[in-house]
Amino acid sequence: MSESPYRLAVIVGSVRDGRFGPVVANWFCRRASQRGGLVVDLVDLAHVPAALGGAPATATPDEAPFAERIAAADAVVVVTPEYNHSYPGPLKAAIDSVGAQWHAKPVGFVSYGGISGGLRAVEHLRVVFAELHTVTVRETVSFAGAHACFDAAGEPVDAGPVNRAATVMLDQLGWWAEALRAARAARPYGG
Repeated sequence: MSESPYRLAVIVGSVRDGRFGPVVANWFCRRASQRGGLVVDLVDLAHVPAALGGAPATATPDEAPFAERIAAADAVVVVTPEYNHSYPGPLKAAIDSVGAQWHAKPVGFVSYGGISGGLRAVEHLRVVFAELHTVTVRETVSFAGAHACFDAAGEPVDAGPVNRAATVMLDQLGWWAEALRAARAARPYGG
């Protein structure tokens, strides 16, 4: 492993009022931050300009633009709900708002929703990210019936399985982040 930590951008993909995404994303960020070798950047689409599909320009002055944060990332995790058997429109707008910043980077998914746990959204996102020259990792973290999966403090009720799933996914992301960062440094990606 590199001596330099890799940068992991965690994107909250829902901007709806009353959304559950921040609960899931904050849990995942806490899990990821417990590991060595990475720095977490939480990117909440509710705080990006409306042109990117987020809420009306509520970004704080110290938040870098979305494209810069994706460019700076060595790996990305998308936290997404499932809306109508797919992922939210504002997430698509944000993804499409940048191009080369995605190239040659690994992407993982944490999904939540009803009975499918958001996995139908993840399957749609895999196709989109393939077109952006990313590497999506196989392992995901999924919460079926998400509201019942977390306690009032925002911690999973049955932490064992989701913590194990997060560990496996983060292991895969870390491997790809290091490998692709070294490859990009040795030779620019020509996608």
